[in-house]
Amino acid sequence: MTSVSPLTARRKLGNELRKLRDQQGLTTEEVGAHLNCHNSKVSRIEKAKRACTKKDFEGLMELFGVEDPLLSELNDLMVKGRQRVPPWWHAFKDVISANYEEFLAYEAEATRCSEYQPLLIPGLLQTASYARKVTGDGYAALGPDQVDSLVEVRMRRQERLREDDALFFEAVVTEAALRLLVGGAEVMREQLRHLIEVSERDNVRFRVIPFEAGEKGASTGAFILFASAKDTQADVAFTESAENTTSYRDDLLTLRRLSRLFTSLSGAALSEDDSRELIVRIEKELV
Repeated sequence: MTSVSPLTARRKLGNELRKLRDQQGLTTEEVGAHLNCHNSKVSRIEKAKRACTKKDFEGLMELFGVEDPLLSELNDLMVKGRQRVPPWWHAFKDVISANYEEFLAYEAEATRCSEYQPLLIPGLLQTASYARKVTGDGYAALGPDQVDSLVEVRMRRQERLREDDALFFEAVVTEAALRLLVGGAEVMREQLRHLIEVSERDNVRFRVIPFEAGEKGASTGAFILFASAKDTQADVAFTESAENTTSYRDDLLTLRRLSRLFTSLSGAALSEDDSRELIVRIEKELV
């Protein structure tokens, strides 16, 4: 348990509690009535949206009839999940929304990430100059200092790609993302050269859907899938809206649909080598 983070502990505990509730044939309303709380609280505990208190944990264990050794294992998860260790992004709480904070927490815990972007370069692969341009224009109400802080957050996120236990990142973008002239020719040339460099890392897979793919590579909304293990299905998804906000999704139907969509879009993309060749050609055109 020493290597398990609070978020991972809450997620594991929530999954186990949901399994136990299903085994008992109980609804969240019935469990909430036993705990003398609203069913939304039960749901948030199961989804790792909030930590489980000692009192609620004891009530749940009594209701489900849990005994050792499972009782001890779940108790360890409950204790670990209640620990409050400020993450690195806590220093930027003045510019980070609740949705973004949740996104950062899942990204920090994930071992695999799959992202589709129709018009922009994924944040984990952006240069500081490119990130500053899209952040400044996308959040026009922010002041220069706030923009700088958000750009710093984006650069800190990229450390996940360089850690010893690095995040495996698979990105699919359309050719439009490479040709959209963000910040002018020089900013885009720097960004494209950076893409070539970072795409050669063992833990990064970057592919481009060419214009010639037509409707096979057409999908309007950006989305990101996180998995807690490299060989498992996605645990959670975040979809982006036109208002630059992200929505958290963890229902199985949505996860399956987005996973199938990512597989379909990947099938319309060029190989990694051909994608790099396209990047090189576009970068030369900008000269």
